[in-house]
Amino acid sequence: MNWLAEDTRVIFLGQAVRYPGTAQSNTLADIDEVRRIEMPVCEEMQMGISTGLALGGRIPVSLYPRWNFLVLATNQIVNHLDKMPLISGYRPKVIIRVGIGSERPLYPGMQHVGDFSEAFRLMLRTITIKRLAEPQDIMPAYQEAMVADGSTILVEYGDYYGEK
Repeated sequence: MNWLAEDTRVIFLGQAVRYPGTAQSNTLADIDEVRRIEMPVCEEMQMGISTGLALGGRIPVSLYPRWNFLVLATNQIVNHLDKMPLISGYRPKVIIRVGIGSERPLYPGMQHVGDFSEAFRLMLRTITIKRLAEPQDIMPAYQEAMVADGSTILVEYGDYYGEK
């Protein structure tokens, strides 16, 4: 995240981006608070704001700690962010950071551990989805997302924060 923050266009937004609360929170500890927008529980609005920021020339990194929460932003992702390049030619760049919830050491319940990568692949035509299964996958994936002509969903594994 520090590498992304070197680009002054990058801004981070989501729940627990300014305050602790998720494993993702810790990855933003060195980022200036001015570059982190704390959001309430309003996943669809967060994605709409992310798209608007991208249209305005920013590169939003929109954090969703669980796929199960990102599902609430499906309308904005599928009908707006993904289809905008096909309808208008605008290619907003939003980097969506989503987690598959951690199951260890405590299973939080099925509403927190979903992986909807394949379902979203079926619905999306212009957004790339990449799973970050190994630590060595992380930096290249973010580098590719920064140079991509469009948006990317990067899928993290919550259990791997403590295991890899």
